[in-house]
Amino acid sequence: MAQPPTILAVFAHPDDEAFPTGGTLAHYARMGHKVYLACATRGEVGQLKDPTLALPDGSPPDMAAIRTVELERSCQALGIEPPLFLGYHDSGRNERLRKDDPQALYNTPLWEVEARIREVIAQVQPAVLLTFDPHGGYGHPDHLVIHRAATAAFYSSGILPHPPRRLFYTAFTVERAAAMQKSGQRSVMEGLDPQVFGVSESTLALTLNVQEYLPQKLAAIRAHRSQFAPLVAETMPAERRAQMEGWMAVETFTLGGTRGPVPHWPLLDMFEGL
Repeated sequence: MAQPPTILAVFAHPDDEAFPTGGTLAHYARMGHKVYLACATRGEVGQLKDPTLALPDGSPPDMAAIRTVELERSCQALGIEPPLFLGYHDSGRNERLRKDDPQALYNTPLWEVEARIREVIAQVQPAVLLTFDPHGGYGHPDHLVIHRAATAAFYSSGILPHPPRRLFYTAFTVERAAAMQKSGQRSVMEGLDPQVFGVSESTLALTLNVQEYLPQKLAAIRAHRSQFAPLVAETMPAERRAQMEGWMAVETFTLGGTRGPVPHWPLLDMFEGL
């Protein structure tokens, strides 16, 4: 029996895989597909949200080491392959943007990042490539770099013997973005225009109900203790937990590119028609 086609997800930091795509990655892994995750950085500039991980003497912990282990545990929870790191530094954002770090992703020539992603494509030969939308989810500089580099790599990989057939972007609708803002909860959409950072329902190429994979998705989120401890605490009010899990039960994607026909719109599956 032929091996089911492979998926490669390309993101910037540990934890980028969990919220927008955790259920999708777990679903395809369970269906027998090889699912790989390429992570550009080790999240060095991530803020420590779990005080229990702080060092006893008060000195800052090694965030890169902590988040590397967290990502490995997240991949285990989702049932996907161990992470592949591209070797760049986390750039941070806003007042923490590392403009003077030559190894920061933000400061790396785009074509260099594209070439590195293309190397991974050649290595794992994915049929489907998955990455950030054109706004980088919520405008993070590293997300924007990866969107551009992964999109470029999808097209330039056409010279390879087995290039990816489809490119998908993570996405959420204008309505969902607005609901996230109105929820009263802290959100990555805070202060952003939903009509810019969201998409219309008709733009979605694929909507997946991942309700049955919520245990794995929540386990992946919990693996990122340094970043999400307050969000996954057992003391979270039941109403807030139910709202959050309702959002997490549906994952949506737009189509960024294709090497072949799309049988109908929207798609029912990432591989439909391939």
